[in-house]
Formats: sequence, structure tokens, C-alpha cells
Amino acid sequence: MIEKLLPRAFAPQPSTLEAARESATRTSASGANGMTGTTHLQNPPQREEIARREIVALEANLRLAIQGKDEAIRLLLVALLSGGHVLLEDVPGTGKTTLAKALARSIDGDFRRIQFTPDLLPADITGSSFFNPSAGEWEFRPGPVFTNVLLADEINRTSPRTQSALLEVMSENQATVEGHARALPRPFFVLATQNPGDFHGTYPLPEAQMDRFALRLSLGYPDEAAELEILFANHAQLPLERLQPVIAVREVLALQEQVRAVGVERAVGEYIVRVIAATREDARLRLAISTRGALALYRAAQARAWMQSREYVTPDDVRELAVPVLAHRLALDSKAKYGGIQNETIIEEILDQTPMPR
Repeated sequence: MIEKLLPRAFAPQPSTLEAARESATRTSASGANGMTGTTHLQNPPQREEIARREIVALEANLRLAIQGKDEAIRLLLVALLSGGHVLLEDVPGTGKTTLAKALARSIDGDFRRIQFTPDLLPADITGSSFFNPSAGEWEFRPGPVFTNVLLADEINRTSPRTQSALLEVMSENQATVEGHARALPRPFFVLATQNPGDFHGTYPLPEAQMDRFALRLSLGYPDEAAELEILFANHAQLPLERLQPVIAVREVLALQEQVRAVGVERAVGEYIVRVIAATREDARLRLAISTRGALALYRAAQARAWMQSREYVTPDDVRELAVPVLAHRLALDSKAKYGGIQNETIIEEILDQTPMPR
């Protein structure tokens, strides 16, 4: 079931750098070409090529820590570039923590981990104030959400009350503590893990929480060849300990700005809307895709196009990302749930039934 969350979203692109060299300044504005938006790609081709080389280096760095999961790494980078967060549904011991730490080291960012347990409180996540007797005043002690990369480990092992502490920080990049809104560092990226729902001691994530994650994916078990490489890669030293930063935190923000400048034709936007609307008409669902989900698919498609050295989104970008972006947001009715229907199957059926623009 887990491996189904990873479509073949990234076909090989042998001419990535060549395409980057040929890219030119473009205006993405509504007009005769049908492109939406008012942002401009003002960077020269050399700047865009450097930016794409940085993301290629970032991807290669992550591969040093996580072997045999190239597509999961690329989907992780899609979420990072689009400004979204990732939910990893997986069994223990498959490298989730290693992946989060590798990302934080690769972007030279701050990393924090929260181990979710049944007794965890919201203040343990966002922080709280304490009285400093030497200063004679109250001081705020930031919680672990004040970081660049946050690993929310086994998020479904804690109560819904504590899970809800992440709602504001994931959607608004701020934490309101004792009536004061405090901005989080940028970029802010949440990589949350959850155990399969039939594991002992788990609480289902509320729908509002699931909707905050841009993508759901899984690492899964490695194949035999990859697992053999993992054994020998860890023989003398952990690969994670050898990782060096390949990109600065501020450069991640610049990459996100470039991604948002990728053009989207109106026909592609209409295709996204038709796919979303089809989920709202499906009788098997008690909860369909929200507008937040449509925006997440839009942004993710921009990120995939940028990673493939294109200045425009194609319908294939939308189709290939629809399952990891949308499936976790659906809620089946009782008949469909106990009939063995999977969320991924519904999205795939909708994609097959929705005509793609030419």
C-alpha cells in the first residue's frame, strides 16, 4: 500500500542543464499566450542555471544519506520548493529521521525534532513563558517549532489537542503563544511521520491537519541491492555525519520565489479545477478536496516544472503529482472504507475520466 503513494512523477531529463542555459527572461502575465500571474522571471539564464545546479546538488546530497529512494527525495524537494510540508506514512526504521536531518544539514538550516507521545502538551511544541527571578520579568522560551526543518515524529501517537498546535504554524508560519503572535524562521518546513493507522496507540489525524500537508509519501523498504549498499555505507561512519551544506537557507527562499514565477496556462488551471470538482461529486466520499488542496497541487506542479528546467506547467505535471498531493485529503464514507477502496484509487479513476488539455 505504501509504495502506491509514489507515482513515476519524474521521468529522466537528460537535457536539464542545456534547457536551463537556453532559458530567457520571461514575463508571466495574462494576455494572448494565456499565462496567468504578474510575476516576472528577471534572472539571467546564468542565474537560473546556477539555481538549478544547487537543487541538483541538494538532491545528490540527500542521496548520500538515503539510498535507493530517488523519487521520494524528488517529491520531498517539490514540497520544499513549493513552500509546503510533507507527511511520511511509514513503518519504523526506514530512514525518516535520517532524511529530515540530511535535509537540514544540506541547506545549512536549524533542525529540531519532536517525539510525539500521548502526554505531550501544546506548550511543549510552541513554547511558553517563564519567570526569570534574576531579571525580575517574564521571558518567552521558544518551542521546537522555531526552526527551519522540523521533524514531527510519530505525529499520530499524541492527542488531537496537541496535534492541533501545529495547525497555525503550518498554515501561517507563526505561533500564537499567550496572545502574542510570533513569526517562525524562514524557510519553515515540517516533515511529519505517522505510523499506519492499525498500529497500537495511534490517534487518527483530524481532516484539518491532513489538509495542511502538501504531499504524503513514503520511503518504504529498500530493495535488496539498495539495502546492501546501506549496510556497507554505514560500515565505518554514518553517511549523515559526512554531509556538508550545499545551499544556504536564504537561497532556499530565492528558489521558492523562482518557482512561484513559473507560468501556468489557464487551460492547465481549468484542468486542476475539473479534477478537484470531480472529487466533490463522488458519492463515495464524505470529504472532498478543499481549495487549499487545489492550491497545493498548483504550487507543486510549478515546482516540478521548474525542477525539469521548464518555465511553464504542463498537464502531465498535474497528473503525475495528483496522487501524492490529493489522496491523503480525501475521507471515504463507511461503505467505501469497509469495501476496501483506497483513496489513491479514487484519484486515479478521476484522472482517467478527466480529459487533459492539449
